[in-house]
Amino acid sequence: MSLFDMTGKVAIITGSSRGIGQAIAEEMADHGAKVVISSRNIDDCEAVAAGINAKHTGAAIAVASSLSSKESLQNLVDEAHKAFGKVDVLVCNAASNPHYGPMATITDEQLRKTLDHNIVSQHWLIQMVVPEMIERKSGSIVIVSSIGGLRGSPILGAYAITKAADIQMTKNLAREYGPHNVRINSIAPGLVKTDFAKALWENPENLKASTAGAALGRIGEPREIAGAAVYLASDASTFMTGQTIVVDGGVVV
Repeated sequence: MSLFDMTGKVAIITGSSRGIGQAIAEEMADHGAKVVISSRNIDDCEAVAAGINAKHTGAAIAVASSLSSKESLQNLVDEAHKAFGKVDVLVCNAASNPHYGPMATITDEQLRKTLDHNIVSQHWLIQMVVPEMIERKSGSIVIVSSIGGLRGSPILGAYAITKAADIQMTKNLAREYGPHNVRINSIAPGLVKTDFAKALWENPENLKASTAGAALGRIGEPREIAGAAVYLASDASTFMTGQTIVVDGGVVV
């Protein structure tokens, strides 16, 4: 069997009704996994799940959830258990970035939302799924960070701070859960053509500036991030934990 085969695994992917999360869910389903599609909008989630189920019958369910509510996230985990009986893989992909500009202009509400959605909610979700992974001595958690967490930014300060925290969370939890054979890794994408990052690529001048220093000289596509997630969730990466894979077209080099 292929090292990348995910047959028999159940994966929750947050923020999977579009963009990178959707691409990850689709690729994991193509590799044999059962997937839980989640975002705030249930209609969008159901559309993605329907597309996956058209290819792989019974492979996907849709569950609306909010990063703002611990109860909502617990319901997401509970629904995954009801449908598939377990959670083998958690992909923390959903995030918020309500502020674009220097830190001096961010409001307290925007700062708190960024911290709560991008760090606190991930902590909640991880603690909800880790106990069963420890019991089985098997599990993989993938945090979608950003190259913003690897360098300074004059316009994405709070977001970049939380993405750096993602990377440190990965390292800390890898040490905590490694003895139980539960692995924690992260992915740091560069600029990818998603609605979430539209402000950075929709304007031709912004796109030119954002890709000028990239070795490949272009923006990424969501599917180009999904392969890294399949690698980290599958048996292909069983000796890897605490690491951050940079997928950015050669920007940070």
